[in-house]
Amino acid sequence: MKKKAPTMRDVARLAEVSVATVSAVANGTAVVSPKRAERVRKAMEALDFHPDQIARSLKTGRTQVLGMIVPDVTNPFYPEVIVGAEEIARASNYSVILCNANEDPTQEQQQLNTLFSHRVDGVLIACSDPAISLDRLMRRRFPIVCFDRIPPGFQGDTVATDNFQGAYEATRHLIGLGHERIAILAGRTNLSTHSSRVEGFRRAMADARLPVHDEFCWPGGMQPDAGYDVGRQMFALRPRPTAVFCTNNKLLLGLVRAMAESGVRCPKDISIVGFDDFTWTENFHPRLTTVAQPARELGRRAMRLLIERLENSVDEFPRRQVVLPQELKLRDSTTQMAASPRRKVLQS
Repeated sequence: MKKKAPTMRDVARLAEVSVATVSAVANGTAVVSPKRAERVRKAMEALDFHPDQIARSLKTGRTQVLGMIVPDVTNPFYPEVIVGAEEIARASNYSVILCNANEDPTQEQQQLNTLFSHRVDGVLIACSDPAISLDRLMRRRFPIVCFDRIPPGFQGDTVATDNFQGAYEATRHLIGLGHERIAILAGRTNLSTHSSRVEGFRRAMADARLPVHDEFCWPGGMQPDAGYDVGRQMFALRPRPTAVFCTNNKLLLGLVRAMAESGVRCPKDISIVGFDDFTWTENFHPRLTTVAQPARELGRRAMRLLIERLENSVDEFPRRQVVLPQELKLRDSTTQMAASPRRKVLQS
């Protein structure tokens, strides 16, 4: 026979206080003297009592639970974002349900529907599907903050890195080293992050009056296998590029593998700049030059925006768009090219 769960009345009896006092301690709804609060907590622990959050949510209209959907939890960028978001949520007495969309728009939509049906108070989402429509939830005044990947036309709060500027600076760095034949592994260009990085790359090339050759521009997948396949094709070109800008860290892993198998040396034969900065970028040989995003701060800022929407009226203040700065970290994977006659003319 299933043992009956303890009730607030049981806790009150053991702690020798009223049920109202137990409720105040359990739910944080009123100030209780430290001595009484300690008696209640000890009684709750002794009885293994846990407040019924469902019942509480029916009374308050809030669950104190937030949803967070990321496109690929195996990408080292997103765990850092999650840590930052949970840090802020925990400090504000919210729990977080994490969902991994596996870069699958169908899974993403199912997870969003599930979170809504479970009455989470709001959602953070980095979209796998650039065509996703959040209008239905926005019309219901359901708080949503988009971070990192922003769907076109989204009218809610957003937090992202300055992807355009990061790509522009990375490309200008390569150009400044004398590289002219610069390739780009562009990732999924229908996503806001990658389209902005491609735009920054193209702008830097245009400002330097350098052509972007079709055979050096590789849009496509997001996984190491895609980077490997592109790398094998790229390194077989004649002439091949002297530098590569890679817009995604997992693509970069595949590219490095292809480079090793093709006998291409970095930076002697080819210079490489990646996007995102992690421990393994410094442990590669050579250490990789990368555009570093403030991933943890991105998670913190996104969660703050969401909680501010919850703690105030959803329509109390206008849409906020936060753009965080990036940093180009120079290491050993890029090197100076011998100055060509063309570059001497452009630089004069």
